[in-house]
Amino acid sequence: MRSLLMVLIAAVPAIADAQSYYLDIYNTAPSSLVELAAAPAGSTAFQAIPLAAQPVHGGGDSVTVAFDKNDGGCVRDLRLTFADRRVLEQRNFNVCKFRSYHTGRYWRSAQVDRKFAAKP
Repeated sequence: MRSLLMVLIAAVPAIADAQSYYLDIYNTAPSSLVELAAAPAGSTAFQAIPLAAQPVHGGGDSVTVAFDKNDGGCVRDLRLTFADRRVLEQRNFNVCKFRSYHTGRYWRSAQVDRKFAAKP
């Protein structure tokens, strides 16, 4: 009985960990990543995802974020905002299939958010 209890206690962290998908975001873009949000694919219900106490610096800095398995499924839309106010939207990213995301690969498609752009 005691050994069964020890096995169950040891399994609790693994069960809790199984409730999340983890994504390593490598900021290989030239600008610092300052905001990250995700939504179920095809929706506009973006929710902010806390990064860290400071921006994720460009050039290779990284951060790991967790996605709740019960909140939105595997396929998500990601919105990444950079210090230079560029916004990168990645549609239909599968957080179950892919363990990492490299911002530099998609940097060319990032758009300057016009509401933050300097006015002439």
